[in-house]
Amino acid sequence: MKLLIFAGSTRQNSYNRKLAQTTATLARASGAEVTHLELADFDIPMYNADLEAQGTPADVIRLKQIMFEHPAWIICSPEYNGSYTALLKNTIDWVSSPVKSDPAWQEGFKSFRGKVVGVLSASPGGLGGLRSQSHLVPLLLNAQCWVAPKAFALGHAGEAFDADGKLQSEAHLKNVQAVIDQVLFASSRLAG
Repeated sequence: MKLLIFAGSTRQNSYNRKLAQTTATLARASGAEVTHLELADFDIPMYNADLEAQGTPADVIRLKQIMFEHPAWIICSPEYNGSYTALLKNTIDWVSSPVKSDPAWQEGFKSFRGKVVGVLSASPGGLGGLRSQSHLVPLLLNAQCWVAPKAFALGHAGEAFDADGKLQSEAHLKNVQAVIDQVLFASSRLAG
């Protein structure tokens, strides 16, 4: 099963990037073919319809293709001001926007429709980014994704990782693994 994993942050020491790395390691050990994506590797400007009218950026097309090719995703969503990040929203806005000049991408939700998506979050606060999840899930449902009911919000994330960025608690690892397992199971059932 091809699984795409990415975090809605580009910050160097982001807890959600660390969580995405841990998730990728666990998913590979579970037999998934993992693509661990870093949004910082894509040159994507803030969404602007006037800019889009001049031509969809090449990295947006590249990201559309990558997301389309993966039937299962796990998103690690930071929480900013009680919601998901502008980076994550901007990414979703660009990828879901139709490219009228390209027959392959004229349907906006092509990269989203039918994807099984697991949601994780990490935050230094006690709720672990839970509010970002509560805003992100309706957005994913609107984009025609299947969202896994199992999710995990890692609270007190500043104490959860060791110096190498690895998640330390066995209970936390089990919670992440439960999301991976559910996403892979559901995706294989939908694909079959």
